[in-house]
This record gives sequence, C-alpha cells and structure tokens, in this order.
Amino acid sequence: MKNWVLIFLTALASVSLQAQQHHSQDTTRTLQEVVVKAYEQHRQLKEVSAAVNVINAAQLERYNNTSFLPALNATPGVHMEERSPGSYRLNIRGSTLRSPFGVRNVKVYWNGIPFTDPGGNTYLNQLSYFNVNSIEVLKGPASSLYGAGTGGAVLINSQADNKAAGINLHYTTGSYNLQNINAQVTLGDGDHNNTFGYARLTSDGYRDQSRMRRDVATWETRYKASDKQQLAASVMYGDLYYQTPGGLTAAQFNANPKSARPAAGAFPGAQDAGAAIYQKTFLAGITHQYRFTENFQNTSVVYGAFSNIKNPAIRNYERRSEPHFGGRTVFTLNRQWQSSSLQLSFGGEGQRGFFNTKTFGNAGGQPDTVQTDDDIDNYIYSGFVQGDLRLPGDWSVSAGLSINKSSITITRLTGPETGKLSASFNSEWAPRLAISKKIIPGLLMYASISRGFSPPGTAEILPSTSIINTGLQAEHGLNYEAGVKSSWLQQRLYVEVNAFYYQLQNAIVQRRDASGADYFENAGSTRQRGIESQASYQLLPNSNRFVNSARLWASHTWHRFRYQDYKVVANDFSGNKLPGVPAHSIAAGIDLTTSPGWYINLTWFYRDPIALNDANTDMATSYNLAGGRTGWRRPLGKTIIMDLFAGVDNVFDVTYSLGNDINAAGGRYYNAAPGINYFGGISFQYKL
Repeated sequence: MKNWVLIFLTALASVSLQAQQHHSQDTTRTLQEVVVKAYEQHRQLKEVSAAVNVINAAQLERYNNTSFLPALNATPGVHMEERSPGSYRLNIRGSTLRSPFGVRNVKVYWNGIPFTDPGGNTYLNQLSYFNVNSIEVLKGPASSLYGAGTGGAVLINSQADNKAAGINLHYTTGSYNLQNINAQVTLGDGDHNNTFGYARLTSDGYRDQSRMRRDVATWETRYKASDKQQLAASVMYGDLYYQTPGGLTAAQFNANPKSARPAAGAFPGAQDAGAAIYQKTFLAGITHQYRFTENFQNTSVVYGAFSNIKNPAIRNYERRSEPHFGGRTVFTLNRQWQSSSLQLSFGGEGQRGFFNTKTFGNAGGQPDTVQTDDDIDNYIYSGFVQGDLRLPGDWSVSAGLSINKSSITITRLTGPETGKLSASFNSEWAPRLAISKKIIPGLLMYASISRGFSPPGTAEILPSTSIINTGLQAEHGLNYEAGVKSSWLQQRLYVEVNAFYYQLQNAIVQRRDASGADYFENAGSTRQRGIESQASYQLLPNSNRFVNSARLWASHTWHRFRYQDYKVVANDFSGNKLPGVPAHSIAAGIDLTTSPGWYINLTWFYRDPIALNDANTDMATSYNLAGGRTGWRRPLGKTIIMDLFAGVDNVFDVTYSLGNDINAAGGRYYNAAPGINYFGGISFQYKL
C-alpha cells in the first residue's frame, strides 16, 4: 500500500503546473505588500497610519464560496452575522447595536460607488460572493473622508486590476439543498474590456421558514480613452428572496433550534404570517478619471439606483420603493520636494432619495388594508479635504476634515396623523489627525484622533412599527487610537496591533416590541475600549518542495464596551456591558498548498458570551467553531485551470445563535445557526 501511495505522489509531483504555481504566488503574497486605497493614500498596508484590514481574493477563496461572511469574521474588530440565510448584519466595533438587519452606521462603497443609500441602509445581502474580489475595512470613525458613520467604512472592489480575458464557471452544492452557480465572461484587453456575470444561489435553509434564492446579473466595463482619461461603468441587478423564521426564546431555542417563531397571543407564527423579504435592486454607476497634469487628477462617480422591497412580517406587510441617486468627486494634487512630499485630496459627495413606504395588514403573507402611506424625501451630502505630508526621518502626518448635512422629510398620506414631519442634522464637522513614524525598517508606529458623526437613518426614524420618531438625535463620538505595524523575517512575518478608546454620545440603540418590530432610541453615552491584533507567518514561501506554501495566521479582538450614562425611566444601565459585543473573539487558521496542486485550509473561530439586553440579565453562551476546505487545483492543458474541492463547517455540530435580536421583547433573542454542514464543488477558469 505504501508503495502505491509513493508512486501516486511521485506521479502528481512530476506534472507541470505553471498555472497552479501562479495561484500559489497570489496566495502567499505577503499581506503587508498589498496597496490599499483607504483614505486616498494608495500605500502599502504596512505604511497606512490607520486601522485598516484587507481581505484579498485568496482569503475569500479559502471558505465555501457562497458568502464573504467567514472572511470578514476572521478580521479583528469585525463581526458579520446571519440571522437566516440571506439576512446579514455587519458589526464594526460594536456598530450592530443599532442594526436590526443589514448594515447601519457604516458607509459601504462598491467599485467606488456609494452602496449605502441616502437613508443610511446598505443592502449588503444583494451582492453575490462573486461580486467581490477584495474588501478594505476601515475601523473607527471615517467621517473625515467618507461622510456620516461612526462605525467605519467598507470599500469593496469586484474586479482585479488588469483582469485577463477569459471565462469562469463555478458550481457548489451542499447541505440543506445548497445550489450555487456562477458564470463570468471577460472580453477585451487592458485598455478596453467588458465583464458579464451571472450568479444564482438557492438553499432550503437550516430552520423552518428559512428558504432563500438570490439571482445577480452584472456588467462591468473599462475604457482607456487616452493616457489622461479613463472611463468605467458598473451595472448590477439583484433579485433576492428569503424567508424570515423569527427569533426564539431560550426555552424554544433549547428545545428545537431549527423551529420558526411560533404563534404567541394575538400574533401569528412566522410560517402562518408568510414572513419573508422580497428584494430587488438595480444600480448603475459611471466612474471618470482624468489626469490634468502629472501631479493633478480627478476621479468622479455618478450613480442611480432603485430598490423595491416587500416584507410580510408578523406585525404587518410592508412595501418600500426606494429610488435614489448621487455622486462623489475627489481631486488629488501631489507635490514632491527633496526628501518630503505632500498629497492634497479634496472633494465632495451627495446623495438624494425619494422613497415611499406603505404598510398593510398581513393576511397570511398577502397585503390587506392600508395602515400607513409615507413619502420620504431624504438627502445627505458632505465636503471634505485631506492632506498627507511625508517628512524627513520617516515621519508622516495626515489631517482631514469634512462637513456633513442630512435631512429627512416624511409626509404621511393616510391615517389619523397625516401631514409633514422633518428632521435635519446640520453642519456636523468631522476632523481626523494621524501621525506615524517608521522607527526602524519594518516597524511603523502611529497615533490618531478622529471625530465621527452619524445621523439616524430613514429606517430608524420610520421603523417597522410605522411610528415616526423625529426626536432621535445624531450620534457622534471622539476616537483615540494608537497602533504598531511590523514585518520581519524578510517580510514573511507580519504583526499588527492597535488600541483605541472611543467616547460615543447619543448612541442609537435598537429595541424590539412583542411583535418583533424594531424601534430605536438614544442611549446616552458609551465608553468603548479595545485592542485588536493580527499576525500572519509564511513558513514556506514559493518553495520547490512538495509542500510549496504554508501560512499560519491568527487574529484576536478584545473589546470592553460599557454604557457610561444611560437611564430608562427607573432603570439605570450605566456601567452595563453594551449588548451584542463579546469581550474576546479569536480566529486562526493554516493554509497549505502542494506542488501537485492539492491544498487544505483549516479555520477555527471562538467567541465569548455576549449580553442580549441592556440590563445584562440574559446572556448568549460562548462557542467554538471549526471547519476546513480541501481541494485539487491543476491545469487541464495550457488554458484551463480546474479546482475540485470539498469542505465542512461547524465540524463539532455546535448549537449557537449567529444573529441575535438585541433587546427583544419576551426574550426572543435567538436565531439558530447551522449545525455541521458540508459542501463541495468544481470551478473552471478558461483563458481566451
């Protein structure tokens, strides 16, 4: 038997694998060498004086290729939740505190296009896994350059630079009748190319009332008109449907975590109500880059988008129509002296929406009598300027400032309280100052202070209770931060540690009533302290051995978030933990590739217990998750690369809730995550 194994391995090792070697080089590329776009600095990660994390294609590919959730959860300070298949929430440094669904308090861009609408919502679940090639996560207030948001910003890019012409085909199947297909065709060359894509994901879900389907079609084009001018366009249409099983009490969760919310009192169960989300989104954006001189250029984006949402829920049936448009322009001026340089960036961003929201009674998943009909006129704009100065002695100073304004006007057209209500948030200044010093080659230290500003969004002033709350105030805070970035052993070892202290005023928190509908209120002030760290070590970079690459990595998050001053009637929550935020989160993994093409990716996640309500009387338990993927990636001829893979998630079949409903009435906090589940698939890359 041993002889047969040796013969088999020798035969594999003798195969010429030029394409596989290319992939191995991409996988083992040291993270700190990646050039990031954050804060318009276009520097290597190890030189950016901010808490920025980069998730590249190799990090995305090491999981099941259905979602970018596990890759984000491997990032220190970041937590993405899935309440049911297709229902995502993104948490950067505790920002899920005000997110019943989707993404709040974080500004998201897709290919430079504002993906967060003027009402503050980000339908991140509308993007397929295949619409993402890399992600940059800016942690902490980024309002100095990216508008309103105290949680941070996320920059998503869908295409690699200078993508070669070819065809990509992908198919994955797995537990719960998972079916995931993708087809992409790229035509043209580096000066003019078009990419057409289609992705479809379906699943029966791991809970009752949790089936989902998502179809996404995209067209992306780039056209280089001259050495000075370049145009790009991104067009996306997404059609998403997913059922919402609802939160469970602890007793229901322990008895049967797969069950949907049952009927209670006057409210039907999730299945009887046909609880679900029907969501369609169309987005089109054009980017124009023009270089006036060698040292002065402009990048401008204009876009238009339309979302249509239907939401039969336990309380009511909601229909939302959300057309919006906007743009962003950035001018960049560079000056160079003998041993110093200055980059000045300035510009503005504006968005406007004309929304309409209708609520009906819910008759078994169908709209009944109209309850409310609201027209919503919202806008948000900002102007910003930033200077980046490099000085002798490896010093660097970055200073930015923005001014922001937003407004929401709601006109109620039906019901006893018809009329117009407005809420405006004026002239909020958001400065940022960062200083860094390269102590020795491979060691950068930085410190920063920044102010964030985030007004309440449309869905917070007009939540699913349909009760208008124009009394909500904008939250704002001051963040102090210091960090170290270091690369050693010929850049094979990268270590990054940052510590922050954040004081947030008028924090907006989510609550849920007995029907499961969300509403919001200001929660006084909070104090948020944290240390976030990560390390990555390349054991065998580009080796000619059988194992030609081995990478170990780990990340750790420690957060101590507390209410500083928060009282509700007779209840004083001051000093309590902020719900939804664990003290410790750890992610670690190992990635191995071999010269014959076999590879393996192993991952472990740990999360501390979390408080589920402001009173801290209910807690979700800690959990450990383990999973892995293995496969064989090799060329078939000179133009085709095949990847045959299989994997498993939650190996030890842990019962846990990945997306908790914070402050839910009746203790309906829990949304069970899948137990042990399997996946497998195949992909082909064909170079034209």
